[in-house]
Formats: sequence, C-alpha cells, structure tokens
Amino acid sequence: MIDEKLLNSLNTDEKEAFKKGLDDLINQTYVIENEYKQLNASYKSLQNFIAQIIEVQPNSLWVIDADEKIFLQNSEAKKANGLLKLILKNQNQKEIKYGDFYFIVKIVKQSDKTIISATDITEEKRQERLISMGQVAAHLSHEIRNPIGSVSLLASTLFKKVDVGTKPIVLEIRKSIWRVERIIKATLLFTKGLRVDKSPFLLDKLTDEIEQSISFYTYSKSIDFHFNLPKIAINGDLELLSLVFQNLVFNAIDAIEDSEDEQGTIELNYEQNANYHIINILDSGKDIEDENILFEPFKTTKTKGNGLGLALALQIIKAHNGKIKIKNNPKRFQIEIGI
Repeated sequence: MIDEKLLNSLNTDEKEAFKKGLDDLINQTYVIENEYKQLNASYKSLQNFIAQIIEVQPNSLWVIDADEKIFLQNSEAKKANGLLKLILKNQNQKEIKYGDFYFIVKIVKQSDKTIISATDITEEKRQERLISMGQVAAHLSHEIRNPIGSVSLLASTLFKKVDVGTKPIVLEIRKSIWRVERIIKATLLFTKGLRVDKSPFLLDKLTDEIEQSISFYTYSKSIDFHFNLPKIAINGDLELLSLVFQNLVFNAIDAIEDSEDEQGTIELNYEQNANYHIINILDSGKDIEDENILFEPFKTTKTKGNGLGLALALQIIKAHNGKIKIKNNPKRFQIEIGI
C-alpha cells in the first residue's frame, strides 16, 4: 500500500514520474504474466507431444524417477501389470519371461530419470520353436518313412496269405500303419510347404475319399455318418482337400469317442454364396476344450494325434482362398473355399 504522507510530500513533477513508473511496472507485470502463460502452454504442449510419442510406441515403455516411481508410461505398459517390477528386479537380463510371454528389455538412464522399454518377442520365440520342432519332425518322418513302407508292403502280402481268423489282426496292423503314414505325410507337408495343384473335380468325390479313410480309422462307438455333398464342379486340389476333410471327420469321431454318449452322428452338408463353396462338418461329440490352441501346430488336447491336423488344414484352405470358422448352435466347423 502506498504511504499517503509520502505521496502528499511529492511535487507535481515527482508525482507524474512516480505515476509513470507505476504504470510501467503494471504493464511489465502483464507482459511477464503473458510470457508465463505462453511458456506454461508450450510446456504442456511439449508434455502432450512426448506423451503421444510414448503412446504410439508398440512396446511397453516406462519413464521412472530415482525412487523407481513411474513418471510416465504408455497404455501397453499399463497392460503388462507386474512386468516393470520383474524388470527392475532383474536389471541385468536383456530377455525376460513374464507369464507365457517373452520380452526384450532395454534400459537407458538419463540424468535422474530411467527409460525402460520391453518389446514383446513371444511370436518370434514361437516361430523359432516351430521351426526347430518342424526340423526334428521332418527328420524323423524321413527316417520312419522307409521302414514303414516296408512294413506296409509286408502287411498287405500277409493279409492275402493268412487264414480268416487271423485277418482281423493283420487288418488292425494295416490300420495302424496307415495312421503312421498319414502322420508322416502331414508332417512333411507342413514342414516342407504346400504345393497346390488345382483342377476341376466333382465335390461328391470327397465323399468317396472320406469313406475310404474312415474304414482305416479305429473307433469303438456307433456313429451315423451323413455326407450330403452335391455332384457339382469345384476347382481345387482334390488330394489336399481330401486330407482336410478326413482330418476334420477324424476330429469329429474323436469328439464322439471322448463324449459320454455311446453313439453319435457326423454330418457334412453344403451351401454356397457369391464368393464361397461352404461345407459344414457337424458332430454330436464333446465340445472343443480350448479354441485358442485349436490351430496351433504341435499342440492338442486330444489323446490321439500330433497336433498338426488342423494346422495343416488351415494352411490348405488358405491356399484355396478360403477360411475355417468355428460355429456353435449347432457345433460345427465351417469350411469356406473360394469360388
């Protein structure tokens, strides 16, 4: 507050000078206030810009202070709840396993802040594992193929020579050999890659192929098969598509075998739209336990099989510009093959 006695003691010129100085001070205060507002707005804009840069990063990213408290993090980091603690606990490790996921970790210290990034490499790990497993499986398949071929030939010769009472035993041997040969074929197709040879064929030809394969498949329950495939032309690789539908029918048989019912039904039916031939495979068997690993190579929830049947089926259908879908009510696999 201005001293009134001091103000009254000033002459006119001194009062004018004092007033001018006061006006200048007020104006300067406004200038400083505006500059502060502009500086604060720029700082907030910079903060938002940095936050956006961090947010668009595909990896989990944290900025922490000297007390290991989070200063800044993106949404990917928030999803990985608990990962930061694991990283801080194992700061010397460049690769960390967190649950079922693998991460490459990078830590950069800048002044009193530490920047930590964790990049998900789970898919790369999975591919490495599949390649490794595929190489081993392919090698074993090559090694097994020749002796199995010899055993198959001998079993066929033996079947012709044994008496009627022994024939069922030899037939079971042939069925087992056929199953091993299918596993070898599927493994080599999966690991070496597909060569699709498309040509027109009648769709009901698949019925003959499936019925013949069922005669070699072992199951104990009473199953009614209804294959309603029309006699229409379709362009595709008959051998590979036969393998797909055999695998799906075998899966349906296994689902019935694993169910509590003593009998079951399996049905194939056909429909069509403007873009696809659509074939549904329905069964009355046990529900699918885990859809997430259904098409995962070398993974299976069944007691039979090596986990390649559906993975290979998906590859083949994709090579025919199609899709495999899982539907419910009723439970079925829906195969769409590009027209």
